[in-house]
Amino acid sequence: MLKTIKEKIARGIPVDKDEAISLNQLEGKEIYELITLAGGVTRQFFPHNEVELCSIINARSGSCSENCAFCAQSAHHKTEVQTYPMLQPEEILRTAVKVEESGVKRFSIVTSGRGISHRDLETVLETLLLLRRETGLDLCASLGIIDEKKAAMLVEAGLTNYHHNLETCSGYFKQICTTHTYEERVQTISVAQKAGLRVCAGGIMGLGESPQHQVEMALELQELNIDSVPLNFLNPIPGTSLQNQRALSPLQILRAIAIFRLVLPKAVIRLCGGRKEGLRRLQPLAILAGANGLMVGDYLTTRGSAIQEDFSMLRDLGFVDG
Repeated sequence: MLKTIKEKIARGIPVDKDEAISLNQLEGKEIYELITLAGGVTRQFFPHNEVELCSIINARSGSCSENCAFCAQSAHHKTEVQTYPMLQPEEILRTAVKVEESGVKRFSIVTSGRGISHRDLETVLETLLLLRRETGLDLCASLGIIDEKKAAMLVEAGLTNYHHNLETCSGYFKQICTTHTYEERVQTISVAQKAGLRVCAGGIMGLGESPQHQVEMALELQELNIDSVPLNFLNPIPGTSLQNQRALSPLQILRAIAIFRLVLPKAVIRLCGGRKEGLRRLQPLAILAGANGLMVGDYLTTRGSAIQEDFSMLRDLGFVDG
């Protein structure tokens, strides 16, 4: 089957649902064969051994009205997450400058909440203008659900990328969140795309979903023409609804990464939250399994790898920041 799939992808045909579901049932040494195949597909479409690096700032933390089962920032959960209002532009600039000095080229402003208030949006717009003047960073934002007017204002202020995850597939979404719908998330993605923003959209694996659900999320992202796909892996946080959820094994994560690459051969597959805890010593294999993007530094409510550790890993593998 792997040989047939390789020939299909070489002709520009990604794997279909049945093939992807079969691949997501592979075990043992067959996973390593899958990894090799996915790595080859990455090199076919991204021949320059580049890995996109990005970093984020949690610009407003906690007190979120939504009940996403995995999230430490939800007001529905009792966690020890730090809460604070919107950071001021100068505070965000200080972090952005440090990110740029570290060698990372992409920076995202992330806020908690269903969406963003007019007051906080004004702060974000002011911040974007400041970052454009003072840095050369490629700018992204993750502000929750937005409409056409807000998207246009962000573009005018210099935003080039918008992040908005599906979180999981449509068939499993209600098991994870009931305070907004999957369709609302898709609508925000559409709004951002129509505004001319490059959309970064993926989700979280290890939420209790089935292997088929993982495949369905990949196919739904393919249908939405997403070209940057952040993959997170649940790191269960005490106090959340999923605090006792069993984590995926490193090989299950590698298998999923490879399948996302085969379903989305031309997308940046970006490893984000939970990669260190989930993959442990197998992180380098994830780059060879199809990932060609990394979120570096700290995440929203958990610590990440030191940026220079990630640079060191990429250099050891022969990759550079794209």
